[in-house]
Amino acid sequence: MATKTNLHPRNQHREGYDFVRLVADSPELEAFTIRNPVGHTTIDFQDVSAVRMLNRALLKTYYDIGFWDIPDNYLCPPIPGRVDYIHYLADLLACSNNQEVPRGPQIKALDIGTGASLVYPLTGQSEYGWDFTGVDIDPTAIKSAQQICQFNKLKITLRQQNIRENIFRGVIEPSDVFHITLCNPPFHASLEKANKGTQRKWANLGKGHSRKLNFGGQNAELWCPGGEIKFIATMVKQSMEFADQCLWFSSLVSKKDNLQPLYRILKNAKVADFKVIEMAQGQKTSRFIAWTYIRENKRSLFLNGARQ
Repeated sequence: MATKTNLHPRNQHREGYDFVRLVADSPELEAFTIRNPVGHTTIDFQDVSAVRMLNRALLKTYYDIGFWDIPDNYLCPPIPGRVDYIHYLADLLACSNNQEVPRGPQIKALDIGTGASLVYPLTGQSEYGWDFTGVDIDPTAIKSAQQICQFNKLKITLRQQNIRENIFRGVIEPSDVFHITLCNPPFHASLEKANKGTQRKWANLGKGHSRKLNFGGQNAELWCPGGEIKFIATMVKQSMEFADQCLWFSSLVSKKDNLQPLYRILKNAKVADFKVIEMAQGQKTSRFIAWTYIRENKRSLFLNGARQ
């Protein structure tokens, strides 16, 4: 196992994939394992079935998820990187809690675009016991997420967004209070750009050309008109309407060049504060942007149930 020291200190996958443990817990994974050129056990990450089986094993071994599956051609997310986002969000909340990570169902999290995989609620609930609400525009994704919850007897609220132009509108109810929102937005502006991005990924990995999208994915998961900037700009604009119902709004930002225009958008929205938190996973650096309308001296009160 290669040490992955760049992952968050609390990330259970910092030491790489423990295939001995994973295969012991999920023997069906063994059929998908191969040896890399230096003799280490791995899988073929270009094989969608292998990636899905690895995710199933990871969720079972580390997050106590006995059943997990997704429909064909839906996004199959890499677990270590996704759970890193959860851990860094926990650190963000800890800043308003005397540097102690808040745990338990009193912490309410809203996952925008939860997907068929339900990966953020599954890992976040397992790690910190937070109460998750997952939102998606795709009825097939919602049905898949409901099935995962039902089989694992999990209490996760699922809501369908019925209007494509909306993000928070229509899914945050007047009585809702959230401490954190999270989102992995569609970052391509068109299907053509999504396909080109995938070809670049495989070329960089020395895999040559592939018609398959990396880890699968439906159109709504991969691209939207205007791409990532437009999506997050809409998110910021709509967040203003729910400024006193959420402590921190957040979104992954795939392209560093998108940060400057997002700074201007947030300043125009007159947020009380915003932060960019970088996350390193192997050779890749990712990041998320978080913003709040709650003044610093009120955040601890909000976190502990006293909204002003």
